[in-house]
Amino acid sequence: MVGIQFVMTGAINFLSPIIPLMLPDLGVTSTRGVDIWAGVITGATSFVAAFASPVWGRVADKHGRKLALLRSSFAIALFTALMGLSTNVWQFFGARAIMGVFAGFSSAAIALVASSVPERRLGYALGWLSSGQLVGSLVGPVIGGFLADLTGSYRTPFFWCAGITCVGLVAVWVVVREDFRPVVSTGRRPSVFAGFALIAGSSGLGALFLVLLMAQLSTRTIAPVVTIFVQTLIGSPPEIATLSGIAFSITGLANLVAAPFLGNRSDVIGYRKVLLICLLGATLTSIPQIFVGSYWGFLAERFAVGLFIGGILPTANALIGRSVSRENRGTVYGMTSSATFLGNSLGPLMGGGIAAGFGIRWVFVVTALLLAGNLAWVWFTVPELQDDI
Repeated sequence: MVGIQFVMTGAINFLSPIIPLMLPDLGVTSTRGVDIWAGVITGATSFVAAFASPVWGRVADKHGRKLALLRSSFAIALFTALMGLSTNVWQFFGARAIMGVFAGFSSAAIALVASSVPERRLGYALGWLSSGQLVGSLVGPVIGGFLADLTGSYRTPFFWCAGITCVGLVAVWVVVREDFRPVVSTGRRPSVFAGFALIAGSSGLGALFLVLLMAQLSTRTIAPVVTIFVQTLIGSPPEIATLSGIAFSITGLANLVAAPFLGNRSDVIGYRKVLLICLLGATLTSIPQIFVGSYWGFLAERFAVGLFIGGILPTANALIGRSVSRENRGTVYGMTSSATFLGNSLGPLMGGGIAAGFGIRWVFVVTALLLAGNLAWVWFTVPELQDDI
């Protein structure tokens, strides 16, 4: 699953530096329009997925997480290819939004792994799964940007993404084994409301729902403006897509270095402590981005942020997994992934709007404030797990 997560995330992240550069080809020509549309399109999939994910989480508990992985892989391949064929911005937006109806690959992967490993190694296992995702986010933007520069076409990476996603689908079908045991019926018809009941019945889960939302909101706010910010620092050289891809990927490189260590330490010193360390470090390292004046300085600061960002999601997901029974983890991860998807969608929308209305540097100000707010929330509301859980 770590290898498959790497393949899938790498393919999807081909597109990260490409979307703002492709918008002029789709009829969006003004700087303000590019800022706004980059945010809207980047967040469209996640916004729709936030509402669909709880349903798919419940389906995964009834029919298996492997089936959820296959469904999501097929949808990504199909709608990414359609995005590459789009002739205007509304077609592009529509394909990206509809893809969100079938999203949920990462949440299904988390549920599958969390239901297959020893309880006290959950942080370690999810840390490695996160590493696969982070390595994909590391190499994906660089390869996508390189393909665009090499071929002279911003559409080419979309078709590569679709093809590689099909490879991931075949790998899931052939390689992944799931010892799935459906939940025994209790006479009541299962529904997504069971997920709401599980979260509402635990103060810790309710608090972690907001932690995931805020974490993704803060980290995704800058997603639509990275390429645009790189252009303000260095202009528009022929290799702009590759350089923008490196700016995306440098955070993933730092994640790769830190995430397995942080996941392993969370099993030893406690998930809450590691979560607080990650949020504090991310807050402090985000502040210098407000004042950066060079491309290489920006890369260095993005790397510093990545050393801490990578530990937030696996640690929070380990806390969630240890708080519910194995048979309900698909449902609960489906619910909590709604928080992640909402953050993934609202973050780019917020970032694009702030950049268009106030300037790009204000995006970094808001990011630091959101991380600081999340730190305070965890400190006051998220309890540490007890030994008997």
